[in-house]
Amino acid sequence: MQGEQEGWFRIQLGQFDQRIILVARPRHFGGRQWYFMCPRMNERTSVLWKPPGARDFCSRQAWGRQVAYHSQFLCPSDRAWHGKEKIKSRLIADLDPNEWDLPPKPKGMRWRTYQRYEAKFDAYEDFLDRECLKAAVRILGTGFRF
Repeated sequence: MQGEQEGWFRIQLGQFDQRIILVARPRHFGGRQWYFMCPRMNERTSVLWKPPGARDFCSRQAWGRQVAYHSQFLCPSDRAWHGKEKIKSRLIADLDPNEWDLPPKPKGMRWRTYQRYEAKFDAYEDFLDRECLKAAVRILGTGFRF
């Protein structure tokens, strides 16, 4: 450490050897938050990535399309399915998942929270219904337009 604002650490794993700089930034209500400095972009970042076969840890922005979060590789329909399943898993508790499209409000959850999940779930359903209808029109070849 070099004072309270900067430091570095070294990672050594077999043949791999990299030094990463750390910088601190003040927080609104006191204290500080530490960030990595991306060796390639020379910018602060909270997470460093090292994809398989890479030689160094770098920020996600430095890697471009080589690394991304799972949801970034999904098409809009898959994102809607994923969103529905995520909401369902938060609400399901100990109920049978196959028995419910949208499970009832779990005990202890505020109604406002449940209604927010319900609205999101319905929006995903509406999107998937529209996509299904568009696909059916394409398959049937009718003259309908959206």
